[in-house]
Amino acid sequence: MIWTLKDLLGLEDLTREEIKFILDTVASFKEVSSREIKKVPALRGKTVVNLFYEPSTRTRVSFEVAAKRLSADVINIVAESSSIIKGETLIDTGRNIQALKADIIVIRHSCSGAAILLSKHIDISVVNAGDGWHEHPTQALLDIFTLQEKLGKIDGLNVSIVGDISHSRVARSNIWGLTKLGVKVTVCAPAMLIPPEIEQMGVRVTHDIDEALKNADAVNVLRMQFERDEQGAFPKQLEYFKNFGITRERLQKAKKNILLMHPGPLNRGIEISSDVADGPQSVILEQVTNGIAVRMAVLFLVAQGRDKNKK
Repeated sequence: MIWTLKDLLGLEDLTREEIKFILDTVASFKEVSSREIKKVPALRGKTVVNLFYEPSTRTRVSFEVAAKRLSADVINIVAESSSIIKGETLIDTGRNIQALKADIIVIRHSCSGAAILLSKHIDISVVNAGDGWHEHPTQALLDIFTLQEKLGKIDGLNVSIVGDISHSRVARSNIWGLTKLGVKVTVCAPAMLIPPEIEQMGVRVTHDIDEALKNADAVNVLRMQFERDEQGAFPKQLEYFKNFGITRERLQKAKKNILLMHPGPLNRGIEISSDVADGPQSVILEQVTNGIAVRMAVLFLVAQGRDKNKK
């Protein structure tokens, strides 16, 4: 397969073959991080700009490390310390970055569709690092890659996603990616945190955490976004943990080798107990490690796609 896409905006519009091609590329880049000198010249001479309108630790640092391991130059722009606070629009910011001869913009934004909008107004590559409640494609890719690495396959797995589904761009990207690869996905949360008509995305819905865990090969636990509870409709933290929290007792009723995943930041004692988060079934830190290889692959591929589109 020849990669021709200059942007990665989400997994909804990618084909099964394109997602598998990204995962295959990730495998070839993961080996780089095990070397004594963790660097390859794949993006030497290219400039990657991390444009973050929202706070981030793991994602921003992961993209920065990935770009540097590809030998790219990296510039970090944080909204609070840029001309954005003076009223500059997203499109004007993107055009100015393009005028500086950058090659890739990695954008995180609080508004759904921001990455798509930006990509329509500039010629350089755009990588979506999370936009509103829309998508977070590289997080889903690293989740899927981790599953494939640990379980040896993707097709035919049962994966449950538990937590604040309504406000989760991670959940949406995971659902698009997993279902296209033949995974049976179950989502589990209190009723007010399940989007209406989500079954149309090809998932099963349950409000019973024990049922969600019963046949799952892996459970992806989402952060409860209590800061979005403007109407006080969310369950209280202790109530949520009692009814939906992932505990050792609950996992003992699940498959013996069920994998525990979390995109972070995790809230111990709210969505997950500490003994589970740090236990043998947890692959949370492996997800972080795999995030570097995933973002290396994505940056490399979109740079290739842009170069092909310029010819």
